[in-house]
Amino acid sequence: MQTIKCVVVGDGATCLLISYTTNKFPSEYVFDNYAVTVMIGDEPYTLGLFDTAGQEDYDRLRPLSYPQTDVFLVCFSVTSPASFENVKEKWFPEVHHHCPGVPCLIVGTQIDLRDDPNVNEKLMRQRQRPITFDAGERLARELGAVKYVECSALTQKGLKNVFDEAIVAALEPPVKKKPRKCMIL
Repeated sequence: MQTIKCVVVGDGATCLLISYTTNKFPSEYVFDNYAVTVMIGDEPYTLGLFDTAGQEDYDRLRPLSYPQTDVFLVCFSVTSPASFENVKEKWFPEVHHHCPGVPCLIVGTQIDLRDDPNVNEKLMRQRQRPITFDAGERLARELGAVKYVECSALTQKGLKNVFDEAIVAALEPPVKKKPRKCMIL
Protein backbone atom coordinates (compact mmCIF):
# COMPACT_ATOMS: atom_id res chain seq x y z
CA MET A 1 0.00 0.00 0.00
CA GLN A 2 1.41 3.38 -1.01
CA THR A 3 1.84 6.00 1.71
CA ILE A 4 1.29 9.71 1.16
CA LYS A 5 2.92 12.06 3.65
CA CYS A 6 0.87 15.22 4.19
CA VAL A 7 2.32 17.94 6.41
CA VAL A 8 -0.02 20.67 7.63
CA VAL A 9 1.32 24.10 8.60
CA GLY A 10 -0.18 27.48 9.45
CA ASP A 11 -3.04 28.85 11.48
CA GLY A 12 -5.82 26.39 12.27
CA ALA A 13 -3.82 23.32 11.23
CA THR A 14 -4.26 21.32 14.45
CA CYS A 15 -8.00 21.92 14.64
CA LEU A 16 -8.39 20.96 10.97
CA LEU A 17 -6.52 17.67 11.52
CA ILE A 18 -8.41 16.73 14.68
CA SER A 19 -11.77 17.44 13.08
CA TYR A 20 -10.86 15.39 9.99
CA THR A 21 -9.50 12.38 11.89
CA THR A 22 -12.10 12.22 14.70
CA ASN A 23 -15.16 13.63 12.88
CA LYS A 24 -15.76 16.13 15.67
CA PHE A 25 -14.64 19.61 16.61
CA PRO A 26 -11.84 19.45 19.19
CA SER A 27 -12.11 20.61 22.77
CA GLU A 28 -8.38 20.05 23.27
CA TYR A 29 -5.72 20.93 20.74
CA VAL A 30 -3.20 18.10 20.88
CA PHE A 31 -2.65 16.09 17.72
CA ASP A 32 -0.39 13.10 17.36
CA ASN A 33 0.71 12.18 13.87
CA TYR A 34 -2.03 10.05 12.41
CA ALA A 35 -2.56 7.69 9.49
CA VAL A 36 -5.83 7.08 7.69
CA THR A 37 -6.52 4.61 4.91
CA VAL A 38 -8.29 6.11 1.92
CA MET A 39 -9.47 4.50 -1.30
CA ILE A 40 -8.58 6.16 -4.57
CA GLY A 41 -10.48 4.22 -7.21
CA ASP A 42 -9.81 0.60 -6.25
CA GLU A 43 -6.44 1.34 -4.66
CA PRO A 44 -5.96 1.76 -0.90
CA TYR A 45 -3.53 4.47 0.21
CA THR A 46 -2.24 5.35 3.64
CA LEU A 47 -2.48 9.09 4.23
CA GLY A 48 0.04 10.05 6.90
CA LEU A 49 -0.96 13.33 8.54
CA PHE A 50 1.69 15.40 10.30
CA ASP A 51 0.94 18.44 12.43
CA THR A 52 3.58 21.10 13.07
CA ALA A 53 4.08 23.54 15.92
CA GLY A 54 3.46 27.04 14.63
CA GLN A 55 5.01 29.02 17.47
CA GLU A 56 8.18 30.98 16.73
CA ASP A 57 10.05 28.90 19.33
CA TYR A 58 9.77 25.96 16.93
CA ASP A 59 10.97 27.73 13.76
CA ARG A 60 14.25 25.79 13.72
CA LEU A 61 12.75 22.48 14.81
CA ARG A 62 9.67 22.42 12.56
CA PRO A 63 11.52 21.79 9.25
CA LEU A 64 12.81 18.48 10.65
CA SER A 65 9.35 17.05 9.91
CA TYR A 66 9.49 18.15 6.24
CA PRO A 67 11.73 15.52 4.53
CA GLN A 68 9.89 13.00 2.31
CA THR A 69 6.72 15.11 2.34
CA ASP A 70 4.46 14.41 -0.65
CA VAL A 71 2.11 17.38 -0.17
CA PHE A 72 1.79 20.41 2.12
CA LEU A 73 -1.39 22.07 3.35
CA VAL A 74 -0.69 25.73 4.19
CA CYS A 75 -3.55 27.01 6.36
CA PHE A 76 -4.93 30.41 7.34
CA SER A 77 -8.15 31.70 8.88
CA VAL A 78 -10.45 33.53 6.45
CA THR A 79 -11.41 35.81 9.36
CA SER A 80 -7.82 36.90 10.03
CA PRO A 81 -6.02 39.12 7.52
CA ALA A 82 -2.82 38.69 9.60
CA SER A 83 -3.14 34.92 9.24
CA PHE A 84 -3.58 35.38 5.46
CA GLU A 85 -0.38 37.46 5.34
CA ASN A 86 1.48 34.72 7.22
CA VAL A 87 0.90 32.39 4.26
CA LYS A 88 2.83 34.75 1.99
CA GLU A 89 5.41 35.98 4.50
CA LYS A 90 6.14 32.86 6.57
CA TRP A 91 4.55 29.51 5.76
CA PHE A 92 4.78 29.23 1.99
CA PRO A 93 8.37 30.56 1.81
CA GLU A 94 9.39 28.15 4.59
CA VAL A 95 8.03 24.99 2.97
CA HIS A 96 9.15 26.10 -0.50
CA HIS A 97 12.69 26.71 0.81
CA HIS A 98 12.97 23.32 2.50
CA CYS A 99 11.03 21.27 -0.07
CA PRO A 100 11.09 22.97 -3.48
CA GLY A 101 8.87 21.24 -5.99
CA VAL A 102 6.61 19.55 -3.42
CA PRO A 103 2.97 20.41 -4.18
CA CYS A 104 1.27 22.85 -1.77
CA LEU A 105 -2.39 23.66 -1.31
CA ILE A 106 -3.48 26.90 0.34
CA VAL A 107 -6.33 26.19 2.78
CA GLY A 108 -8.73 28.84 4.07
CA THR A 109 -10.18 27.72 7.42
CA GLN A 110 -13.06 28.91 9.62
CA ILE A 111 -15.38 29.61 6.69
CA ASP A 112 -18.31 29.19 9.08
CA LEU A 113 -17.27 32.53 10.64
CA ARG A 114 -17.01 34.50 7.38
CA ASP A 115 -20.64 35.66 7.65
CA ASP A 116 -20.76 35.87 11.45
CA PRO A 117 -22.01 39.39 12.38
CA ASN A 118 -19.81 39.59 15.51
CA VAL A 119 -16.68 38.62 13.59
CA ASN A 120 -17.49 41.07 10.79
CA GLU A 121 -18.16 43.88 13.25
CA LYS A 122 -14.83 43.27 14.97
CA LEU A 123 -13.01 43.26 11.63
CA MET A 124 -14.81 46.43 10.47
CA ARG A 125 -13.66 48.26 13.61
CA GLN A 126 -10.10 47.45 12.52
CA ARG A 127 -10.91 48.53 8.95
CA GLN A 128 -10.62 44.93 7.78
CA ARG A 129 -12.89 42.29 6.31
CA PRO A 130 -12.85 38.50 5.90
CA ILE A 131 -10.70 37.03 3.15
CA THR A 132 -12.80 36.16 0.08
CA PHE A 133 -12.56 32.95 -1.93
CA ASP A 134 -11.26 35.00 -4.88
CA ALA A 135 -8.47 36.49 -2.76
CA GLY A 136 -7.46 32.98 -1.68
CA GLU A 137 -7.39 31.80 -5.29
CA ARG A 138 -5.31 34.83 -6.32
CA LEU A 139 -2.80 34.13 -3.56
CA ALA A 140 -2.52 30.46 -4.58
CA ARG A 141 -1.82 31.50 -8.20
CA GLU A 142 0.65 34.19 -7.13
CA LEU A 143 2.62 31.73 -4.97
CA GLY A 144 2.46 28.87 -7.46
CA ALA A 145 0.40 26.64 -5.18
CA VAL A 146 -1.48 23.73 -6.74
CA LYS A 147 -4.89 24.96 -5.61
CA TYR A 148 -6.88 27.02 -3.11
CA VAL A 149 -9.51 25.21 -1.03
CA GLU A 150 -11.66 26.21 1.96
CA CYS A 151 -13.27 24.42 4.87
CA SER A 152 -14.73 24.64 8.34
CA ALA A 153 -13.42 22.31 11.04
CA LEU A 154 -16.52 23.17 13.11
CA THR A 155 -19.21 22.29 10.54
CA GLN A 156 -16.88 20.04 8.48
CA LYS A 157 -18.03 21.81 5.32
CA GLY A 158 -15.36 21.25 2.64
CA LEU A 159 -13.14 19.33 5.09
CA LYS A 160 -13.07 15.99 3.25
CA ASN A 161 -12.48 17.85 -0.03
CA VAL A 162 -9.31 19.48 1.39
CA PHE A 163 -7.74 16.07 1.98
CA ASP A 164 -9.10 14.60 -1.28
CA GLU A 165 -7.42 17.46 -3.16
CA ALA A 166 -4.20 16.93 -1.19
CA ILE A 167 -4.15 13.27 -2.22
CA VAL A 168 -4.73 14.16 -5.87
CA ALA A 169 -1.93 16.75 -5.72
CA ALA A 170 0.46 14.21 -4.16
CA LEU A 171 -0.35 11.51 -6.71
CA GLU A 172 -0.32 13.81 -9.72
CA PRO A 173 2.40 16.38 -9.14
CA PRO A 174 2.24 19.25 -11.63
CA VAL A 175 4.20 18.68 -14.82
CA LYS A 176 7.28 20.88 -14.97
CA LYS A 177 7.28 23.00 -18.09
CA LYS A 178 10.54 22.90 -19.96
CA PRO A 179 12.03 26.35 -20.39
CA ARG A 180 11.64 27.50 -23.94
CA LYS A 181 14.75 28.53 -25.73
CA CYS A 182 14.94 30.84 -28.66
CA MET A 183 17.03 29.58 -31.57
CA ILE A 184 17.88 31.65 -34.54
CA LEU A 185 18.97 29.61 -37.52
